[in-house]
Amino acid sequence: MSDVLDLTRELISRASVTPEDSGCQALIAERLNRVGFNIEHLRFGDVDNLWATQGNGGPVLVLLGHTDVVPPGPLDAWTSDPFTPEIRDGILFGRGAADMKGSVAAFVIALEQFVAAHPDHVGTVALLLTSDEEGDAIDGVRKVADVFRERGERIDWCITGEPSSMSVLGDLVRVGRRGSLSARLTVKGVQGHVAYPDKAKNPIHHALPALAELAARQWDAGYETFPPTSLQITDVHAGNHVNNVIPGTLDVLFNLRYNPHWGAARLEAECEAILRKHGLDFDIHWHRSGEPFYTPEGQLRAAAREVLAHFAGHAPEESTGGGTSDARFIAPLGAECIEVGPVNASIHKVDENVSVADLDALPDLYLGLIERLLSKESST
Repeated sequence: MSDVLDLTRELISRASVTPEDSGCQALIAERLNRVGFNIEHLRFGDVDNLWATQGNGGPVLVLLGHTDVVPPGPLDAWTSDPFTPEIRDGILFGRGAADMKGSVAAFVIALEQFVAAHPDHVGTVALLLTSDEEGDAIDGVRKVADVFRERGERIDWCITGEPSSMSVLGDLVRVGRRGSLSARLTVKGVQGHVAYPDKAKNPIHHALPALAELAARQWDAGYETFPPTSLQITDVHAGNHVNNVIPGTLDVLFNLRYNPHWGAARLEAECEAILRKHGLDFDIHWHRSGEPFYTPEGQLRAAAREVLAHFAGHAPEESTGGGTSDARFIAPLGAECIEVGPVNASIHKVDENVSVADLDALPDLYLGLIERLLSKESST
């Protein structure tokens, strides 16, 4: 078995369901420390974060990943134990195989190979790992980014190992992500008997026109390579299980995925203006998961095109689709960010898996990117 396969299997066997790390970062820190990396453990609350650096000055290239995984769900739905890695027909199965312990293992192998081959490379190469990407994302990279901001840490380029490929390794690179903004809305009414609506105030009836306007609004027509901003109502709940009581309150959850045309504060103001226009008595609580980010044309995207074309056999699609990632916390530090990783077809699913052939190729892919950015030969 290859080094990357061995390490991936070792990481999968550690049941690091978010926010647990289960010793993954300690294992990685020990390996990188042996090849000259400076190691810093940043623990906040129940979350482990690892910051490993090698080299001096700029430019600074960060490989960004996470060691936590989503829960496996019903164990009897899996063909094999989710935390006992198993290879069947050239496919490695296990929770985190694609998202993203395979990429993390490939990062480690690529970094070991890079510093061995280029001991006098330019700038700084670093690895940042968290155990809080799949969970609340409060004490992970978000908190680490605050520390970096306070310390004046510089980051020029960031490569996130999220599973980005569609069908062939390297066929897609993400060059940006939409922002995510969630709301918990409570519309207040007056509870009463359905036979006496004049003595009550139905919050459902009052809220429906406002909710319809929020859902039907075209927020924008898109932004460069970004799709249009979208608002999705995800839950409507009055807590009523009988048909003869007008409820006193209505709770609504909705989420906006938005492009750089907007900022969270403007979207919040627009939504609240619509609610007030319809005369609603309401409370609303917002959660800003992250602002959108976009990496313009430059050295990082050019390197990604060149390297990924070698693996996919053609130039990669350069996309801003999908959900979001921890790169949303690194981009505001001034870093250019891309996301490159294995095929994402099985992530968060039962029998999550990654092709062994793709896994074996990943260290060379990441090594190629690092060399094009930090080797002396590429910088001259």
